[in-house]
Amino acid sequence: MNVTKTTRLGEILVQQGAITPDQLRIAIKEQQDNGVPIGRQLIQLGFVTEAVIRDQLANTSGHISIDLGNVIADAEALDLVPKAFARRHYVLPIAFNGESQTLTIAITDMFNVVALDQLRALIGTHIEIELVLASEAQLLEAVDKFYGFELSVGGILHEIETGEIDYQSMALNTDNYTQPVVRLIEALLVDAVKHGASDIHFEPEQAFLRIRYRIDGVLEQIRALHHSYWPAMAVRLKVMSGMNIAENRAPQDGRFSLTLHGRPIDFRASVQPTIHGENIVLRILDRERAIMPLMQMNLPADTMTLLLLMLARPEGVVIVTGPTGSGKTTTLYSLLNHVNHETVNIMTLEDPVEYPVDLMRQTSVNETIKLDFANGIRSIMRQDPDIILVGEIRDQDTAQMAFRAAMTGHQVFTTLHTNSALGVFPRLLDIGIVPDIMAGNIIGVIAQRLVRVLCSTCRVAYVPEADEQQLLGWNRATHPPIYRAAGCPVCKGKGYRGRMALMELLPLDNELDELVARRASQGEIRTLALSRGYRTLADEGIAAVLDGKTSLLEVARVVDLTRRA
Repeated sequence: MNVTKTTRLGEILVQQGAITPDQLRIAIKEQQDNGVPIGRQLIQLGFVTEAVIRDQLANTSGHISIDLGNVIADAEALDLVPKAFARRHYVLPIAFNGESQTLTIAITDMFNVVALDQLRALIGTHIEIELVLASEAQLLEAVDKFYGFELSVGGILHEIETGEIDYQSMALNTDNYTQPVVRLIEALLVDAVKHGASDIHFEPEQAFLRIRYRIDGVLEQIRALHHSYWPAMAVRLKVMSGMNIAENRAPQDGRFSLTLHGRPIDFRASVQPTIHGENIVLRILDRERAIMPLMQMNLPADTMTLLLLMLARPEGVVIVTGPTGSGKTTTLYSLLNHVNHETVNIMTLEDPVEYPVDLMRQTSVNETIKLDFANGIRSIMRQDPDIILVGEIRDQDTAQMAFRAAMTGHQVFTTLHTNSALGVFPRLLDIGIVPDIMAGNIIGVIAQRLVRVLCSTCRVAYVPEADEQQLLGWNRATHPPIYRAAGCPVCKGKGYRGRMALMELLPLDNELDELVARRASQGEIRTLALSRGYRTLADEGIAAVLDGKTSLLEVARVVDLTRRA
């Protein structure tokens, strides 16, 4: 490792407690005899590890350090830099973003101007370079590992077709890159993350294996492989996820983490036996994309104002509802992130913890040690919390403990499965929460759906049909045109790029609390809420269509519009 500022680095390591002053003096004495840089000298003497030097150099230079042990390099990035150049200059391309034209490079010396100048000359000035700091030994090992083998999906499939699979090595939890199946799985994971997928489905049929990505909430078939590939692929996925490879008749769950595109990605794996073999689904948990600042969610101004008013209330329950995949977790984390600072103690109970967040005390429920949501809340209450996140209200005990926490002066955030904000009250009654407890203790309810956003490059304006005009309340004279999806190279023919949240907000006030307390019908509550400016999911969806953000067909896919007709 090329460390030039010997004294400075040594002093910093002493200040951090990584080495003692005596160890620094020994290293300096040895360095005078052999001229080895102080960082490498300390490593050779066994006083520190490469990881410690790497992290310290990253801190002092203001860059990010990376552990290459869990990194999977992007084949597209490797194609930009030859292996000889990478070895000579101690660099490793690990990710390339085609949209932003950004190449992420792992390097051992941030101040190696010669290497950086030659790298820019090699790849061109139109590509931006992002640097992360890596240790020398790991980098050289990674260069040999990634450049030595085929890494593209097509190339690996050809390799599998012409060779044999060593099933015994598949059962070992090692990065054995001589096995093409290892590289095939990792290439698919890289490809899925690059496409922004939230899930990967491996679905065996009688004669073939179907691979689908869920992108923007919609499943899309990516590959169809011969069924003979699947046994080895399934074993590899189960090994990575920490599952029992000998068990193929019972469902299993697992998880693993990798560094893809220069950032940590978590994968949650689920195995379900089917008549054609084991069906495996991987949920992709990308922390960078999942925890979005509240102000960057592009919510309407009135929705944002209501949300902030709900967060300003010091005690009570905030309930987020919606089906699986509607963004409930993302919204909860965004809300918590907005109030997360050193002056409050935020504690969470989740099943499981999906995204680690600084300052929050996060706990996974665990049935084997009898730590369920209800018992977890009892324990958390003794930890002096200000804000509590309960992953989901599933039963009476959990609901009662959540409301008890709210009644004793805490903010409680949780989720509940209902179709609308108004459906929360009968659902809580069904669980066993009496109306007197609900009244005055619910801050508000957020019902949410996610809809795809029209591609601004190819969306097509059109005049809606008569029934659509009636549904939209659309008038040619007073309304701008509405749009539908078309498809172009920018959106890869889909007509949509990205997603947005439709939020139905129901903040509770004294009058609404009174209706809840006397078990008023949903119709009565709805009438009063509408007089307070309450807007349903259908209203929010229609507004998004009239604003040109999405299409009527897309809103109808996730929201019931029939009652507006």
